[in-house]
Amino acid sequence: MIRAYNKKDKSKLIELLRQNTPDYFDTSEESDFENYLDNEIEDYFIYEEGTRIKGSGGINYFPEKKLARISWDMVDPNLQGKGIGKKLTQHRINLLNKNPNIELIIVRTSQLVYKFYEKMGFKLEKIEKDFWAKDYDLYQMQMKTKY
Repeated sequence: MIRAYNKKDKSKLIELLRQNTPDYFDTSEESDFENYLDNEIEDYFIYEEGTRIKGSGGINYFPEKKLARISWDMVDPNLQGKGIGKKLTQHRINLLNKNPNIELIIVRTSQLVYKFYEKMGFKLEKIEKDFWAKDYDLYQMQMKTKY
């Protein structure tokens, strides 16, 4: 089931981030994620089965630029490759495709995951070395919406 985030999910999401560190996130990113959950969240979704959070991912909006950014995606490392990330990403793409104020979807990821987004239809726009932390490069990708 995909549902909206609520504040009681925070500790489980921090644990999910830690499970993905250092394979996909640098330890320095934990405080950024906490700040995001406390102050920058707009739409954030939880993939849950029973009471177990198996994945999560968000959307931030920039209506003045007619774009949205997919943000802070993560899946339980023991469940990667089982379609959870794809379902969460497709859920957000579907929402954004229904929004007449959004024409472009951006995802900022790393060299470790960009191929996943490529398979989802995103096109590589730019690369910036050591952007997130040392050895965690920025791979910025984009996709046009249906509008």
